[in-house]
Amino acid sequence: MTEYHAPNKSDVSELNDISNRIRINGILATSKSKSGHPTSSSSCSEVLAVLFFRVMKYKANIPKDPSADRFVMSKGHACPALYAAWVETGHLSQADFMSLREYGSVYEGHPTPKIDFIDVATGSLGQGLGMAAGMAYAGKYVDKTNYRVFCLLGDGEVAEGAVWEAMAFASHYKLNNLVAIIDVNRLGQSEETSLGHDTATYCKRASAFGWNAIEVDGHDVEQLCKEFHHAENCLDKPTCLVAKTMKGRGMKGQENLHGYHGKPVAAGDMDCIISEIRDRMSNLKNTVAQLTPPVPTSDAGKVDISNVKLGSPPNYNLGDKIATRQVYGKALVKLAANCDRIYSLDGDMKNSTFSQDYKKAFPDRFIECYIAEQNMVGVAIGLATRDRTIAFCSTFAAFFCRAYDHIRMGAVCHTNVNFFGSHCGISIGADGPSQMALEDLAMFRAIPGATVLYPSDAVSLERAVELVANTKGIGYIRGTRATTAVVHANDTQFAIGKSIVVRQNAGDKVTIVAGCVTLQEALNAAQVLEGEGIGVTVIDIFSVKPVDKETILTAVKATGGRLITVEDHYPEGGIGSAVAEALSDCQGINHKFMAVKGLPFSAPPADLLRHFMIDSAAIVDTVKSMLK
Repeated sequence: MTEYHAPNKSDVSELNDISNRIRINGILATSKSKSGHPTSSSSCSEVLAVLFFRVMKYKANIPKDPSADRFVMSKGHACPALYAAWVETGHLSQADFMSLREYGSVYEGHPTPKIDFIDVATGSLGQGLGMAAGMAYAGKYVDKTNYRVFCLLGDGEVAEGAVWEAMAFASHYKLNNLVAIIDVNRLGQSEETSLGHDTATYCKRASAFGWNAIEVDGHDVEQLCKEFHHAENCLDKPTCLVAKTMKGRGMKGQENLHGYHGKPVAAGDMDCIISEIRDRMSNLKNTVAQLTPPVPTSDAGKVDISNVKLGSPPNYNLGDKIATRQVYGKALVKLAANCDRIYSLDGDMKNSTFSQDYKKAFPDRFIECYIAEQNMVGVAIGLATRDRTIAFCSTFAAFFCRAYDHIRMGAVCHTNVNFFGSHCGISIGADGPSQMALEDLAMFRAIPGATVLYPSDAVSLERAVELVANTKGIGYIRGTRATTAVVHANDTQFAIGKSIVVRQNAGDKVTIVAGCVTLQEALNAAQVLEGEGIGVTVIDIFSVKPVDKETILTAVKATGGRLITVEDHYPEGGIGSAVAEALSDCQGINHKFMAVKGLPFSAPPADLLRHFMIDSAAIVDTVKSMLK
């Protein structure tokens, strides 16, 4: 344990002045933009002043130094206070900060990584702590160095279940390098929070989740300095500082009063409010902090996670029957042969997603997140920040629905996290509709910048894993429980935005675009139709986003404009939608959608494919109906 050295009077005075300048600048910026959250920013000003100029080790001129401490503003609406703190460091000019919320400004209403000192986007409340836990895990178990992670939460967002998922994760993995600060300012947006100023109950709850919980006056910089020191010396668990604060602290006529959330100070009140805050300051000459932040004391080192390749190529026999999910873990193992920064996260489904194969090979690079999918996604986003790892999350694809807001925010975070969803579609059979992902393609296609791949066999699954590992943005790979035959040669070249023509002959009458289970059905249908003298072109979609417009359109034109898409997915947002959107500016196309239309139920897979008319017999009938 290190000895505590209390700040001297001069430093205490300076920290208080920094706090008040943070308040004033927050008021000025939100008033200029005519929107924002000055009262929420004012409640956390002392916390930020102490963190940025007493506690955190970082270099203001290199905000994303991999060796530096991290800060996550989970209560993202209070970002004016965070931006103002960076003004104090000298890294951000006050003029740039005053562009808050303006067109073209990176200083948006909630923080995003467009700003060089922001690691993750926040503002969808309840998500910051999970991402901070991922960063802390990276520091302790991946980089194995001493940088620490601090996460500031609002008291209102602590009602979110995702916060407690993160609490459980952090205590389970003994993330003593993680400090959460709950800004208990009592007031939510529309009324008082459920606990108000009952800081004792917040502490009891944090303690029950295995945290070192400490109550503190959030406006007393001396207390904050002392308790942050105690947090650093807690070596076996994460620490939660429960800070009692006042919303609108120092803002005359608004402090601790309801009705001012998200409202800039009225023009007629601003001078009076700012004047009263300035009256509390010791040195009015200083415009930025005179204190110098402590610098990192260790070197996390450089990491290269680019151009990662499979350690060996796919090695399968054409016609072999194997479920794509069975190949997922093996593909990760092959990647890890060339990169020790591949990390697999799973939600207690590793024996179904086969990420267990990766755990067996590299147990120290596997993170069990248990049945807490929201937190798994948040942890992965944090783990991947500053390009320290390539993260893969896996579970049943249906369960990613629960974490969709976290995935959506992952895109706002500019994350490169990859997702593998197994047990897709009605082809899983008797487990029933609660386990069937039938909207997953639509979900991930809607994510800006996402790559969505749907491998049909073992060969394409291995290549899909390799591709998304090397692609910026969110990657999604759709996996199945059902076994499918290997249809691609081991040396087949796959690429994002490319589909594969698996069957084509001169004189074909219809083009069929399908994926995995329905690709097998399409190939079976093609054999039946061939026996009746009808040729069809069959395309393996592989890349659902982006779609290979050129390959599909060329085939459709060659078959007289006749096109069928068939998929084990709801009609909305899946293969059919993706292809239709890609061809929307083309004329003369007769497009038939075959998809799961209606709510499914428990039954053997073959019965379900027949019932929902996406099996080979239904494809044969649809082709014939188009030729009448």
